[in-house]
Amino acid sequence: MYSFQEDDETSFDTEFENQMAITPETMSELKTICCVDSLRCHPVDKPPDTDVVPSNPTLRTLIQRKKRQDYKDSLKINKIGRHDLYLDELERLAFGKKPENAVDLLSEGELILGINVYYPAVFERSKRERPHITLSMLGSHYLSDLRDAICCVSDLQVCGEFSNVPDMAPDFISKDLYKSAFFYFEGVFYNDMRSPECQDISTIVIEWAKSRNLPTYTQAKMEDTRLVDLKVKLGYPYLYCHQGDCEHLVIITDIRLSHKDDCLDKRLYPLLTHKHRVVTKKCSVCHVYIGRWVTTNDKLAPKDPCLFCSKCFRTLHYDSEGNKLGDFLAHPYADPGAFN
Repeated sequence: MYSFQEDDETSFDTEFENQMAITPETMSELKTICCVDSLRCHPVDKPPDTDVVPSNPTLRTLIQRKKRQDYKDSLKINKIGRHDLYLDELERLAFGKKPENAVDLLSEGELILGINVYYPAVFERSKRERPHITLSMLGSHYLSDLRDAICCVSDLQVCGEFSNVPDMAPDFISKDLYKSAFFYFEGVFYNDMRSPECQDISTIVIEWAKSRNLPTYTQAKMEDTRLVDLKVKLGYPYLYCHQGDCEHLVIITDIRLSHKDDCLDKRLYPLLTHKHRVVTKKCSVCHVYIGRWVTTNDKLAPKDPCLFCSKCFRTLHYDSEGNKLGDFLAHPYADPGAFN
């Protein structure tokens, strides 16, 4: 009769020896050969990796699996992406660079500031959250030097309609017409007054603040203010405004003393260390060249408004003598990717 109660190992071995008529030595050998541990291919504390196939398998399933793994490995290309490769390209070009003339050598103990300039607040999608450019500037630079180093597509816009005189369009960019601009740092508006055509466009903001009992703001000239004289907070957003309402966030991310691995040629400053790349918009006709013209009320165009490169625009809308064909309006277009 069987019982649910298990016998102890010694009594079980003795009974098994008597029934099988074997010696204790044979019993011990059987226990060693038929032990569960002898059936394992690996230690209990070191389980095998099921994703690893032996180098010389004999089972057909493992042979086919090995071939599949080798094929997948052959498709992998170990190389750095284009964006990762050129991420710090501009900074590497000036690494440790020294001037040919000792007069242009950077002074020992000179301050170097890292400045991020962001896209305008009205720029499409989330690009306003990324730095448009990153600059390294010296403490001896003036704010006007910072303004001149900032590139923005708004400065390249051409105001007006030029369908009758398309050759005149490049002569009227916004940067030459509207030269006023200001920086705002810690309650002070720094205006660009270098040109007689410049206006103090911060006055309207100051008057608006006074009418609402806000803190009093002061004014200064950016061409008379050096970066080393500013009172700023690291990582705090400040403002650069130009073209009337094109507003950029300016964040000073780093202030430190120069060292030997920096670019020691002061003529190269302000130094552009990073520039965000924007996808350019192609011509709606050839889909090859960058768009330069936008037409409206154009019966010859596939859509309204329509983007054209210079070649397609002139070929479609003007004859061999430059005479206008049809009735349409043409405006010059400045692509955001022009600074790539």
